[in-house]
Order: sequence, then C-alpha cells, then structure tokens
Amino acid sequence: MGMMTGGRGMRAEINVTPMIDVLLVLIIIFLVIQPSAEKGLHALIPQQQTDRAAMSAPAHDIVVEIAKDNVIHINTELIDPAALSQRLLALRVIAPGAHFFVRGDRDLSYKEVAQVIDIARGAGWDHVGLMTR
Repeated sequence: MGMMTGGRGMRAEINVTPMIDVLLVLIIIFLVIQPSAEKGLHALIPQQQTDRAAMSAPAHDIVVEIAKDNVIHINTELIDPAALSQRLLALRVIAPGAHFFVRGDRDLSYKEVAQVIDIARGAGWDHVGLMTR
C-alpha cells in the first residue's frame, strides 16, 4: 500500500500487483496438483445379438420357489428336493441363456435357501438372483 503526500492532503492507493502475482502462483499450483488421470468405472457396452443367440433365449426366466416344509417349485412345476439337482442340470442344457432366481418363503431360515443356491451353483448356474415377494 502506498501513500502519496503533497497537493491537497494525503491520498492512499492500493498496489494490486503483489496480489495478482499471488493469485497467479495459486492458479499454477492448483493446475499442477490437479490429477490428470481420469478415474471412472469400466462399463460393458451391450453387444448386438446374433440370430442364433435370439433363438436360444428362453421364453421366461427360471424361478425356484422354496415354500414352507421344503416344498420346491421350478416356475409352476412341483419338484422333489432329491431330484432338484438333476432337474437344474437338465434346465441348464435346455436354456443356457435363462436367468436363474431363487425365492424363499419368509419363514424359512437362510440355511435352507443357501442349500438350494449351492445346488444351483453345482448344476452350473453361475449367476443366481434372489427374489422377494
């Protein structure tokens, strides 16, 4: 800050050159510190379906429903728990592109639902979804 004397009294003038120098130095520092590598998520872009892939797609998804007393339905078909593994293997061959879901009754323990998921994974269903009511 400067002060001039003379003339009709004192007059104060602000010297802004040092403030501009500090501002430019701060801008340069922030530009250097800013990360140049972009960060983001890797997204898979949907691919066009071929005619063969469209023909092999199932008409509906496969839903295994576990009711009380260990009663198991695959979509609307009643299945014996002992034959569940063989039926899921057959469905994997028939409809390899189908989505697989498990729906358990509210009163079931997690262990009973986990056993069905384990059977499905053993039958080759890698992606198993859980459904709620």
